[in-house]
Amino acid sequence: MEGLEYEVIRSTRKTIAIQVGLDGSVTVRAPKRCSRAVIEDFVGEHKGWIVRKMIEMERKSREREERRKKLPRWSQEDYRSYQIAAGQALQERTAFFAEIMGVDYGRITVRDQRTRWGSCSAKGNLNFNWRLILAPGEVLDYVVVHELAHRREMNHSKRFWSLVEMVLPDYERRRRWLKENGEALMER
Repeated sequence: MEGLEYEVIRSTRKTIAIQVGLDGSVTVRAPKRCSRAVIEDFVGEHKGWIVRKMIEMERKSREREERRKKLPRWSQEDYRSYQIAAGQALQERTAFFAEIMGVDYGRITVRDQRTRWGSCSAKGNLNFNWRLILAPGEVLDYVVVHELAHRREMNHSKRFWSLVEMVLPDYERRRRWLKENGEALMER
């Protein structure tokens, strides 16, 4: 597509998808056998959406920077205290919910991530973002249950969401809170 730069990432996926990053970069994910012409046509059909999304991301970036300027400064000690508190809370809540769900897990690692709240590896190791400690406890619990549900279903199928719902019937409300407020937490 002329005038619009984008990166193409090919994989075993079945459909084409477009992502606009926080920095305004455009990524097109496409099946391995998809021709360049088909990709260009797809991008062309969605050019309006892409441009609107790029403008939205630029606006969000400016707003995020303004909010950051207003945040009180934290020392390294402050960050460390929150990370330790997060580690303790995540260890406790993971053990609690793993017993309820009847699943096991490997090690728990608390990370300083900018785009993820948690992840579960194929070996059962769990990674969590320390910023979860800044969210309401019920939101931290949602992320823990979400990652533990991956111990049974390593996808986001209906069965996966049924597992989450069995433990947290109101998971959608908690998930929505994270979508609506999570970006502000990531600014720390």
